[in-house]
Amino acid sequence: MKSLFFVLCAIIFSAGANAQQTTQTEAQQQQVLNELKEPMYRPLLERYILDELKSVRYDQQKLREDLTKQVTHSQLDAADRALTYTTDTINNVLFIITATASILVVVGWNSLRDIKSKVEDLVKERVGNITQEYEQRLQVLESKLKERSEEILNNHKKITITNEVHSLWMRANLESDMNSKIEIYDEILKRKPEDVEAIAYKADALLELGQTGVAIQLCNQALEMDNDYGYAYWQRACAYAMLHQHADAMADIRMALEYAPNLKNELLHEAAFASLHDNASFNEMIEGI
Repeated sequence: MKSLFFVLCAIIFSAGANAQQTTQTEAQQQQVLNELKEPMYRPLLERYILDELKSVRYDQQKLREDLTKQVTHSQLDAADRALTYTTDTINNVLFIITATASILVVVGWNSLRDIKSKVEDLVKERVGNITQEYEQRLQVLESKLKERSEEILNNHKKITITNEVHSLWMRANLESDMNSKIEIYDEILKRKPEDVEAIAYKADALLELGQTGVAIQLCNQALEMDNDYGYAYWQRACAYAMLHQHADAMADIRMALEYAPNLKNELLHEAAFASLHDNASFNEMIEGI
C-alpha cells in the first residue's frame, strides 16, 4: 500500500511539473510573437513575374496557332471555290455545245464544217467571257484575302507590342533606381512613341534627379499629344516650383486639378511644392479643398 501511495504521488507531481512547463513555454512563445515587428515571410515577386511572362508566351503561341489555322482555312476555301468555278465552266460549255448543235439541226444546217466552225466560235467566246468573269472574281477574292492577312498580322504585331509594354511597366514599378526607370521608359517609348503616360513618368524620374529643364520639355511634348492629361500639368508644376517660378506652377496646378481631381490629396505631400508653402494662392487652394 505504501508503494502504491508513493507511485501515485510521483505521477501527480510529474503531471503538475509538465503542466507548469507547458504554461511557461506558451508564455514564451506569446512573448516572441508580440516582439515581432515584420512578417516572417515575404511574397515571391520574382515568381509572380515569371508566371506573368509564362502566361504571355503561352498567349503568343496560342495566337500564332490560331493565325496559322485561319490562313490555312482561307487558302483551302479559295482553292475549293476555284475548283467549283472550273466545274461550272465545263458544265456550261457542254450545255452550250449541246444547245448549239440542237439549234443548228433544227434550223437545217447540213454542213458539218459550218456547224463545227460556228460551235467553236461560240464556245471560244463563251468560255472567254466566263474565264474573264471568274478571273475578276478570283482577283477580288485574292485582294480581300491579302487585306485580311495583313490585318491579322498587324493585330498580332500590336498584341506583341502591348504585351512587351505591359512587361516593361511591371519592371518600372519594381525598379527603385531612377536611372534604370528612365531606361525602361525609353524602351516603352521605342515601342509606343506617343505614350503620354510614359513621357510624364519619365519627366517625374528626371525631376527626382534634378533635371528640371528636360522634364519641362517632356511635359510640353506630352501636352502637345494630349492637352487633357492632368498628370503632365502636375509634373510641369513640380518643375516650375523647383525653379521658384510660382506663377507658372500655380497655373499648372489648377489645370492638373481640373483634369485630374484625385491629385488634390497629393498637394500637401508633394515635396516639389515646398517652395509654395509660403505662397498665398497656394494656401488658399489648400484651404478650399
